[in-house]
Amino acid sequence: MPKIVRTQVEFEGQQHEQVAVVEEELLEPWTDAAALSIVGRATPRVDGREKVTGKAQYTADIELPGMLYARILRCPHPHARLTRLETARAEKAAGVFGVLSHVNAPRIPWHNDSFLFDTTLRYQGDEVAAVAAVDEETAARAAGLIQASYAELPFVSNLEQALLTDAPAIRPGGNVIADAPGSVYERGDVDGTWRTAHVVMEGVFETQRAVQNPWESHGSVAWWQDDLLTIWDSTQSVFSVRDEVAAALGLPLHRIRIVGRYFGGGFGSKQSVSKQAVIAALLSRSIGRPVKLMLGRSAESLAGGCRSATRQALRLGAKKDGTLVAISLEAWSDIGAYGTGPMALGGPVRELYRCPNVRAVLYAVYTNTGPSAAFRGPGYTEGTFALESMLDRLATVLDMDPLELRLKNYATMDPQTGKRYSLKTLDRAYRRGAEAIGWHRRAVAGGRAASGRRRGIGMASQIWGGGGGPPAYTIVKVSRDGTAQLLTGTQDIGTGTRTALCQIAAEELGFRLADVAISLGDTQSAPFAPVSAGSMTIASMGPAVRVAARNARQQLAQLASELLQVSADDVVLGDGQIRSRSGQWEPVPVKRVTGELGDFTVIGLGARGPNPSQVKVRTFGAQFAEVEVDLSTGAAEVLQLVAVHDCGLVINPLTARSQVQGGLIQGLGYGLLEEQIVDGRFGLVLNADLEGYKIPTALDVPEIHVQLQGIVDPEANSIGAKGLGEPPIIPTAPAIANAIYNVIGVSPSRLPITRAEVLRLSAE
Repeated sequence: MPKIVRTQVEFEGQQHEQVAVVEEELLEPWTDAAALSIVGRATPRVDGREKVTGKAQYTADIELPGMLYARILRCPHPHARLTRLETARAEKAAGVFGVLSHVNAPRIPWHNDSFLFDTTLRYQGDEVAAVAAVDEETAARAAGLIQASYAELPFVSNLEQALLTDAPAIRPGGNVIADAPGSVYERGDVDGTWRTAHVVMEGVFETQRAVQNPWESHGSVAWWQDDLLTIWDSTQSVFSVRDEVAAALGLPLHRIRIVGRYFGGGFGSKQSVSKQAVIAALLSRSIGRPVKLMLGRSAESLAGGCRSATRQALRLGAKKDGTLVAISLEAWSDIGAYGTGPMALGGPVRELYRCPNVRAVLYAVYTNTGPSAAFRGPGYTEGTFALESMLDRLATVLDMDPLELRLKNYATMDPQTGKRYSLKTLDRAYRRGAEAIGWHRRAVAGGRAASGRRRGIGMASQIWGGGGGPPAYTIVKVSRDGTAQLLTGTQDIGTGTRTALCQIAAEELGFRLADVAISLGDTQSAPFAPVSAGSMTIASMGPAVRVAARNARQQLAQLASELLQVSADDVVLGDGQIRSRSGQWEPVPVKRVTGELGDFTVIGLGARGPNPSQVKVRTFGAQFAEVEVDLSTGAAEVLQLVAVHDCGLVINPLTARSQVQGGLIQGLGYGLLEEQIVDGRFGLVLNADLEGYKIPTALDVPEIHVQLQGIVDPEANSIGAKGLGEPPIIPTAPAIANAIYNVIGVSPSRLPITRAEVLRLSAE
């Protein structure tokens, strides 16, 4: 019978209680990876052939009969009021079928107190109007025919400007949000502890605006057919898009279908509905034809979302032996014009190390820049840079090895709740990573470097959630030919979700992997699945898949026992065969039994159960970097990166390693190269493209060594696995920064660490 469960779920550093209705069959957790025959094996992606042959259809690939193409006219100013909008020339242009703006669009609320199309425009790139035409070129030309006049308004383009006492308020209530949920955390007596510390250190750290730059930009194709609106969307959550489009357009959920089968990257920026989905839908409804609206590269950079810039004032107090006694963090996040609250910058200081007295106060700050969005490890990536840099500075002052200092403050229980961890092997990761990088070769930091090229070694730690949680549902159908189809509403955002879930289903069914197919990313044909973000997908969906597969297997075993006239207890499935547990009869192919059932379909249902309440589920990791610095030019070349991560049972080592490698490369870019540059004088983005915005190329990628602990976490969930999507990026930049510190004797306090920054630090 269905039951209501209440459980604590963590999503990107924020805790909340989740209520779900589940019909769960409690399964014994997998504990021995060696006993599994499909799960845990390196397996090529089941969708690999479709991708490399071009058969995989992404949103950008959708082509429909009579389809129109849309382009958006965007505000050229950081802050302005639209005073005049003339669209007649665009509407009369050949090949144009419709123009949408605040004049004729429904007044749909968006970003709290603004609207889908508004006359107050708060960043360069804010939407003014949209044009639908026969092709993209015609739409772009027609958008250029729209005559718009603006009254420019005072603006703030960065944290420094926004925090001035006389700064213009760009949102009602001012520029600073100081009371967002979770923005203040404190344990112990921080203020009363400083005097007991032998060493007190302070530092201010700054991190930059970084753009996700997915290869497939944000985009949608919308088509109204009778009473059904279908939207193909490049999204990390088809159900979130469905619900939010329904709310925006006032439609019942059953009249909306969202499809997102293949996905060209999002890294957190595509968790919820984007304006283009609603704009395309409105255009399609008014014109009566399907409409595609994909963002161009510049629009993606301006309006697709970005990682918040931050300023973090961090203070540490420690005893002479390195024991941390107090940590205080005051931090500000630049959330752009339309953010909702600060990222979880306080997460690392709250829980990474054992410390009795901790305070974290977070502020979200509005600026006249593009909207902030989650970006792989939001909050923890920025916060770990500050904390791990300060740990190395403290180690230098105390004349301690940085690794020894971290072990000195190793938390064996969750410092926030006192609960034990379901599994923590960070100390083992430290040892394995140190051995792999050759930590013994590391010179003591703090001395001034001479000219020439010098090498240094640094490291950093990682903590993150990834435990997943309900609600998540799946269906497993077994057909008459002995094959199975897995139906789920989740998305494969490039992580290999299709393959991993097929492995879990095949393992539990006792089928060959080749006999299991998966259908996902469609709200109409599959049950609910949560957003693919927060490193939650496998940990949420995997247990539900296992329950559905177990349910189907039990039905098959019962039916086989009746057809074969044997005891149900003697029936076991494996490798597509029905076998006798006692060996009293010869194996029978599954398809023989299912074939005799005719058109009867075995249907297994699965739901994700609640999270454990008695333990804290976390992922941990350690990364080490070896960097060579040219002290005459400031160039820092990363020679090798070592990453040792714990994500519980590794479902597919091949795709898991790929996840870690991708995270390391992104972390390298974040640490050394990437920054969206906004001219503070004019509030305009200077590098809204992939020519001026530098991301790592193959020539920048160093030697990478990935070690996955692979230890089953049976208390986390029934498959013993935890998320791995975000952990790899979190410690990369601070590990590189600490390696540079090891070379030049000055600890970087700002990202990215460019050549100019290295030269500036070296000259201090």
